[in-house]
Amino acid sequence: MPALERYPLTLRINGRDHQMELEAWVTLLDLLRERLHLTGSKKGCDHGQCGACTVLVDGRRINSCMTLAVMQNGREITTIEGLAEGDTLHPVQQAFVDNDAFQCGYCTPGQICSAVGPIKEGNAKTAAEVRELMSGNVCRCGAYPQIRKAVCAAAGIEDGIKDDNNAVHPVVPGTVPA
Repeated sequence: MPALERYPLTLRINGRDHQMELEAWVTLLDLLRERLHLTGSKKGCDHGQCGACTVLVDGRRINSCMTLAVMQNGREITTIEGLAEGDTLHPVQQAFVDNDAFQCGYCTPGQICSAVGPIKEGNAKTAAEVRELMSGNVCRCGAYPQIRKAVCAAAGIEDGIKDDNNAVHPVVPGTVPA
């Protein structure tokens, strides 16, 4: 049986350069979890539908289960493990703690990485935009109100719904705005 063909790969992951050789079919998620032991990113659905595997590639969020590692050659990857500065949490991480935006915690790394991208890009300007931008991340515990509140807090935007007079009213979980 012939040897498996491997391809050279250079990635900067959480500020550290990694050079390796990989088989073509290895996903970025499997590289991170199985070969580099960065287990913060979770394998939820393995089909790009839940967002548990979200990481930042060159500052943009992607589902790491849906991309081959060799396709990211030369790129900068940031995982949940690379967001904090020493003992100081990233502002989004701190907002999740302050707003109790997690329950079981399984989706939390993907939720946080997913929130960092649009905040950094300046795409999250209202609570409604936050809700839409975060819609690709599933929380099976249902912590959506706290997640939205945390992302709004980290983005420095009001967490509420504007009425016809442009007044902001807080969102009350379990209610439907009229």
